[in-house]
Amino acid sequence: MIHEFRDVRFMSAAQKTTVLRAWIRFLKCGLRFDQFTKALYDHLIQHCSFIAHYNRAGFYNHYFEAGDSTAFFLSQFDSRGRCLSVEYGGRHWLSGDYEDLNRAMIAEGEPIIPSLLDTARRKQEAADIDTATALLAKHGISAEGIVISSGADRSTAEAPKAQQELLRYG
Repeated sequence: MIHEFRDVRFMSAAQKTTVLRAWIRFLKCGLRFDQFTKALYDHLIQHCSFIAHYNRAGFYNHYFEAGDSTAFFLSQFDSRGRCLSVEYGGRHWLSGDYEDLNRAMIAEGEPIIPSLLDTARRKQEAADIDTATALLAKHGISAEGIVISSGADRSTAEAPKAQQELLRYG
């Protein structure tokens, strides 16, 4: 896509283009830290209604280490949703001097974000299963034989005895 940006007081059109290119690379490379540039970080915290989380590494760790946090972050740029600021709510980040760039970030993310959300969901599921397995082991319960199904399919009646005991006694 071709996007036309306008110069504003604190960012030239060329700088906006640089940030958009960094955004696209970051998304296409699977949200890798080495692609999370300082210019992209600065734009997110200064013009997209995100707080700094201390520094670039802290921001990255907050949003991209856990699948749920990644999905939360991406929801702000997911054109299938409302694109609300995840930290402040509202759509004020989509108006003003940086509206052109922020809307371009949404547009460029449109074909990539669904796949990233699926990856985030799978990453979170694996982490949750690891945590559940560790908790079962902590209490001397084997995870063998426990049937794992999607949330809508689960029922106490179908759960193995160990699972039923956990549900009953917490």
